[in-house]
Amino acid sequence: MATDNRIHFWRRNAKVPGSVQPVYGAQHPPLDPRLRRTYPKDTKPKFNNLKSKKACSFQEFACSTNDAWDIDDEEDGHFSGTPFSAALPPSGQESTSSLHSQKLRPQAERPDRNEAPHPQQDHPSDCPHVNGTFGKSCSDADLSSSSVRSPLQKQQSLPVRPIIPLVARISDQNASGAPPMTVREKSRLDKFKQLLASPNTDLEELRKHSWSGIPREVRPITWRLLSGYLPANKERRELVLTRKREEYFGFIEQYYHSRTDEHYKDTYRQIHIDIPRTNPLIPLFQQPAVQEVFERILFIWAIRHPASGYVQGINDLVTPFFVVFLSEFVTEDVENFDVAALPLETQRNIEADSFWCMSKLLDGIQDNYTFAQPGIQNKVKALEELVGRIDVDIHNHFKKYEVEYLQFAFRWMNNLLMRELPLRCTIRLWDTYQAEAEGFSHFHLYVCAAFLIEWRKEILCMVDFQSLLMLLQNLPTIHWGNEEVGLLLAEAYRLKYMFADAPSHYKR
Repeated sequence: MATDNRIHFWRRNAKVPGSVQPVYGAQHPPLDPRLRRTYPKDTKPKFNNLKSKKACSFQEFACSTNDAWDIDDEEDGHFSGTPFSAALPPSGQESTSSLHSQKLRPQAERPDRNEAPHPQQDHPSDCPHVNGTFGKSCSDADLSSSSVRSPLQKQQSLPVRPIIPLVARISDQNASGAPPMTVREKSRLDKFKQLLASPNTDLEELRKHSWSGIPREVRPITWRLLSGYLPANKERRELVLTRKREEYFGFIEQYYHSRTDEHYKDTYRQIHIDIPRTNPLIPLFQQPAVQEVFERILFIWAIRHPASGYVQGINDLVTPFFVVFLSEFVTEDVENFDVAALPLETQRNIEADSFWCMSKLLDGIQDNYTFAQPGIQNKVKALEELVGRIDVDIHNHFKKYEVEYLQFAFRWMNNLLMRELPLRCTIRLWDTYQAEAEGFSHFHLYVCAAFLIEWRKEILCMVDFQSLLMLLQNLPTIHWGNEEVGLLLAEAYRLKYMFADAPSHYKR
């Protein structure tokens, strides 16, 4: 029965226009060894045997693994032996206990990655505690003999979460703090204002200055221009904004009431389930007013794009636009701001602008979300070939322990690394994506390659399949800021310069 369900999971319902398309791997829950079941010595499953048979196609791979998106979000899943058997946590973002213990561990408890030993070491006990969790193998871990733990027990075992701003003012600053504006930064801001104030903004010049980051003060108008939502002609902008906002709310009046119709109720139900899972650690996104905005945006987009419909993961793509356009009216911390306190007209404008800019983004990567998701399949394959050329050690390490790129890179492509980076870093990353030609569809490949190589020492230190997957699904980026993103983008640009126009270098 379970196999039949997984097979039907991949079949689109032709009778339901705009029906929801669940995605394998869009949010694969991290594995927490504290939640795994213990087995008698003679019945413990053998991981190597379970993953020895390789799937020769994307569909076979999907059928051979469990559904990472459980529609019944109230089911409390437990680790049941294979690295793919963890059920989706209610948040949809991360397993709560794993997220707190892996990503939000205080800095003092996390080792310095520079202390990693030589990559060729074979004994796992000599490796550093990557993200504070991999000091011992799973067989040596001190685990409870009980196979099921109550939610209260799991909650009591969690460490205290440090207060780390995820959006707020440090969206434009390094994680170390918010220094005053330097002379260079003021000069850059003045240059942006000069470009934006001209009768016809030079978009190429604007892209050139935006590549290395956009000042917070001018980011909303710059994103609207670079996404193609606003015209370069200054006199036409207000007219276009008014017309597009009215058009969006015309869609609301025309279509939103149909969310309870037979054709669309499954789509709306899945959207309604996913919205509370969007950035659950940021109070802003748990406000009813904000969740209603997201529901309207996603539902209208889904029924206007029946080729793909709503796919889990698209809900994440609204958040950077919403935060950026909200920051235009908020001076205090965005993550704790009460959106309902804004005038209704302002709320409507933020909603409409977020919808249109998200639509512009998805227009360039819609093949990522159509049936069988060919765009993501091609990008994951391209990433595998690229890494095989730029770092053969990592490539061979994955082969040795039978790690498939699809098992971790699918989420990187589907969610544009939003599940791997704090939101402040995503906003800075998207400054460059907006400025780069085909940034979301093409340059993102090289960012993913650079992101993978960033964790080279930790990857080569992991000497079993499960530890590798746990690392790749819980990379310790919670303290990243502008400096780390800038270095990542610089490395991605170098890779693009070397490989994008050199097919003979790109493939073996």
